[in-house]
Amino acid sequence: MVNRFVLNGISYHGKGAIQELPGLVKAKGFQKAFVASDPDLVKFGVTKKVTDIMDAEGMDYEVYSDIKPNPTIENVQSGVAAYRASGADYMITIGGGSSMDTGKAIGIIINNPEFEDVRSLEGVAPTRNRTVYTIAIPTTAGTAAEATINYVITDVEKKRKFVCVDVNDIPDIALVDPDMMSTMPKSLTAATGMDALTHAIEGYTTKAAWTLADCLNLEAIKLISANLRKAVNNDPDGREAMALGQFVTGMAFSNVGLGIAHSMAHILGAVYDTPHGVACAMMLPIVMEYNADATGTKFKDIAEAMGVDTTGMSVDEYRKAAVDAVRQLSVDVGIPTRLEKLREEDLDFLAQSAAADACAPGNPKEASVEDFKALFRKIM
Repeated sequence: MVNRFVLNGISYHGKGAIQELPGLVKAKGFQKAFVASDPDLVKFGVTKKVTDIMDAEGMDYEVYSDIKPNPTIENVQSGVAAYRASGADYMITIGGGSSMDTGKAIGIIINNPEFEDVRSLEGVAPTRNRTVYTIAIPTTAGTAAEATINYVITDVEKKRKFVCVDVNDIPDIALVDPDMMSTMPKSLTAATGMDALTHAIEGYTTKAAWTLADCLNLEAIKLISANLRKAVNNDPDGREAMALGQFVTGMAFSNVGLGIAHSMAHILGAVYDTPHGVACAMMLPIVMEYNADATGTKFKDIAEAMGVDTTGMSVDEYRKAAVDAVRQLSVDVGIPTRLEKLREEDLDFLAQSAAADACAPGNPKEASVEDFKALFRKIM
């Protein structure tokens, strides 16, 4: 069997990584940047950390901030129009998954205009050309969109999110600077961190998992479980470790896929606007319990990576220990365990949508629509 592995061309890690930006741009001879960043990051001066460097170097740019937390088809289409009008010849994305996902879709459409409807990018789209040259700068430690070939767009009309998977969309360069994450509030740090843990655990247990991805995902589980609590309390070392951990699992899950915790989180976000990391955190331990008997000894590895001593434990005991460790971490960082908005009358639509989600086929255990309903009921 042949396993493909797609990675960024270059990535820089550590405090001060954004200082590499001017040299990278000048080496390529680019003239003007299209800076995609969400309005809150612009408002609170996070985007300015990057644009101040650009101003000091006399670099030309235009900021585009019409980006929503769950980017929509309309967001992407307005961004495509703005890019064309800007005269830019490369892109810088600053933010979490929303800014980067919007930027990925914009960049792909600019160089593949036949996909301008956006919906046709769902799944594995047959794009021919690489995205616009992109430098990605994350401000959250969770989505790892700077390291992946995936992005998610919301279809407001159909009340659904769709996943796009395209080797042509991965950013050319990632600048992973923990100082860009230092202003994240506790709730966002917790939610994005639990999203990263969901990536690592689902990536480790997905049907497509294999040795190279497993090495990365296990290390990510160790980094995240040891440092998320510290990062939520704004400990600098915790921030830096989380910045690395989410990137490490991003390299892995991007290549092996995810499972139904993400399928369910996607539809919760589309219907109730539930923050993605919160939805993942609520669903992860529930889905782990469902998947446990289809994961061999992998839950033993997960439990140990999260600091559990499994000596003398039976299979059932170490599987429960892994789930309990995940659930405890989620509670410790303040993630809710119930979704008040969820109603019984919504379950048919939610379950059918989750079953049709692009992440569902990677789950280690098949799930029927009735299974999905039962799993959703556990957060009601």
